[in-house]
Amino acid sequence: MKKYLVVGNPINHSLSPLIHNFWIKENNIKSIYDSQKLNIQDLDKLILSIREGKISGANITVPFKRDIISFLDKLSPEAKDTQSVNTIYLKDNEITGHNTDVMGFKKSIEDIKFNIEGKKILILGAGGVVPSIIYALNKMKASQIMISNRTKSKATNLKKLFKNLDIFNWGDLPDFDMVINATSLGLNEKDTINLDFSNIKKGKFFYDVIYNPAGTNFLSNARKLGHETENGKKMFIYQAASAFEIWHGIKPRIDEKIFELLNK
Repeated sequence: MKKYLVVGNPINHSLSPLIHNFWIKENNIKSIYDSQKLNIQDLDKLILSIREGKISGANITVPFKRDIISFLDKLSPEAKDTQSVNTIYLKDNEITGHNTDVMGFKKSIEDIKFNIEGKKILILGAGGVVPSIIYALNKMKASQIMISNRTKSKATNLKKLFKNLDIFNWGDLPDFDMVINATSLGLNEKDTINLDFSNIKKGKFFYDVIYNPAGTNFLSNARKLGHETENGKKMFIYQAASAFEIWHGIKPRIDEKIFELLNK
């Protein structure tokens, strides 16, 4: 029986095993998907397990999406351009790193029919999934991409990859059409982002990449102020489906059952 993993630190919040094992069962595939908390020094052991065939593939989550790259043999174009990997697998005796976050974010925005073209986008945070979001926003022709991070140097490092980024100090709120919380603030239900959006004109779009819990304080407060909101659940589902197809050669079904499963 083949084994697949999602690895990260922390990992308890991940619903990847739930959704992948649902699709595995639905498609009668003889495999299992599990989660594992790792430290950075454990990445070489993960790679060895894949080379030896003990693990057939893995999803990589925070904080290892960049760290894993040095252990890989090949990168997909998206992974190379973003320097971010969330899906790895062995093919022709080479371990390839892929980025399905780009497609996941892009598809989630298209699903809710929000037109990015010509819009000003503010991103809060500079780690994990942010390079994938910037890459997707450029593909969707955002007019301006702004970024603010508590540690400014991390935002500055991203400008080496994406020259068109505008960097703002944490706490400064430039004019935007859409703001994306890409920080980890919200994984704990008591977390709050100490930014004051009360003077922002109503009708903006607030997006949180966090999907568990479904309702973060960032989104709850935005709704109270009269803004549109969306969490990262659809992004999570679409990136998972893309990884599933890469590994198994089967496009999994995405319907109400999947959303009901995650809502439980």
